[in-house]
Amino acid sequence: MAQKPSIPKGMRDFGPQEMAERNYIFDTIRQVYRSYGYSPIETPAQENLSTLLGKYGDEGDKLLFRILNSGDAFAGVDIASEDGASLTRKICEKGLRYDLTVPFARYVVQHQNEISFPFKRYQIQPVWRADRPQKGRYREFYQCDADVVGSRSQLSELELVQIVDEVFTRLGIRVAIKVNNRKVLTGLAEICGAPDKVVDITVAIDKLDKIGLDAVKAEMAARGLSSGSIAVVEDILALGGSTEDKIASMRSLMSGGSASGLSSETGLKGLDELEELFGYIGSAAIRQEVEIDLSLARGLNYYTGAIFEVKALDYAIGSICGGGRYDNLTGIFGLPDTSGVGISFGADRIYDVLKGLDKFPEGLASPAAVLLANMDASAVPYLVGVASDLRNAGISCEIYPDTGKLKKQFDYAQKKAIPFISINGSDEVSAGKVNVKNLSSGEQRLFDRGDIAGLRGFIGEN
Repeated sequence: MAQKPSIPKGMRDFGPQEMAERNYIFDTIRQVYRSYGYSPIETPAQENLSTLLGKYGDEGDKLLFRILNSGDAFAGVDIASEDGASLTRKICEKGLRYDLTVPFARYVVQHQNEISFPFKRYQIQPVWRADRPQKGRYREFYQCDADVVGSRSQLSELELVQIVDEVFTRLGIRVAIKVNNRKVLTGLAEICGAPDKVVDITVAIDKLDKIGLDAVKAEMAARGLSSGSIAVVEDILALGGSTEDKIASMRSLMSGGSASGLSSETGLKGLDELEELFGYIGSAAIRQEVEIDLSLARGLNYYTGAIFEVKALDYAIGSICGGGRYDNLTGIFGLPDTSGVGISFGADRIYDVLKGLDKFPEGLASPAAVLLANMDASAVPYLVGVASDLRNAGISCEIYPDTGKLKKQFDYAQKKAIPFISINGSDEVSAGKVNVKNLSSGEQRLFDRGDIAGLRGFIGEN
């Protein structure tokens, strides 16, 4: 009995239609990245485990795909005397990359004498995580990252906001770009009188949209915060008004105006950075909604300044883009004090949004603009010449490979979403003509073979 074909759990095949739609997303993001001066790099799928381990926390380490050493990986290893961790270290020296950020940090340090700072790079590559597969969560998926390292200027944050604005405007998705600052969150814990509880506070308030204020307050209490500290947090979460109003109110609280009477220099510094950034945003004609969200708290142990999260306004799904500033990412590889800021677009979630909103352009999956019908073997040399002319003019086309009935060829064009068919018999061949039909409108025109401009105009107009 033949083996039933299958793929590992958490992995996916993508057919022509899906690939066309995914490439539409990737190409849009890539074009915008390049328009802002970001250069592409690639890093290998495999990294040394010493590069990856310890960078994502204990849970992250468990999700790394480890690769057995080549050859007899168990040669000379006394399996019976080894525990799982020590055995893994001896038989696995490499692993599949978990994200693009740590490999990027490794790249910057390894190639620091070859690149110019500030260094602006983008990467669109797959990553792997040994997670439990479920809806919307895969073991292999793409990340679309852009980072600037080697500058602390808030203009870099502005560029990332502009990139987000441009990408989603081109894709036709309305989004809310939410912005906060890690220093403000640190300041929040300090004016609550609980500087050691910054993680507890922000992990709780990050769930505000999902579980509501009462549940957030209950979680903070369960994490050991006093009722006074919780009251200060509640006052801050209740702040409304414009961006300027929120910053002014926060500045008053961070200066000692909260119920605790405590102040925070770190929080005030974060507010200065937010004020500067929103000043730039106000001058940049951003089309999408941008707002301060004081409950935003992504990546607490990772980010040190501005943090971003993007949510679709017309489709219920989690964040579809996020990022922030980090002050010492490359320090783990021996290059300290090299600040950077970056974002990552969630291609799979963006795909779901575009599908759900029916925003993909028509005809993406069509690999050719014109199908040259094959009805007469004697006309094939002529068709080959016409096909070469079209391709040289930048018009994609294909010749139906087998001489046969026209209905079968029409069906083929329809299934492949080829918008035009060219039907040429002995009359067209002898006259040096090319007959082209629009399969959608039914419009049909006859061109001289040399009238490439006319052909291109007819196909382009439709």
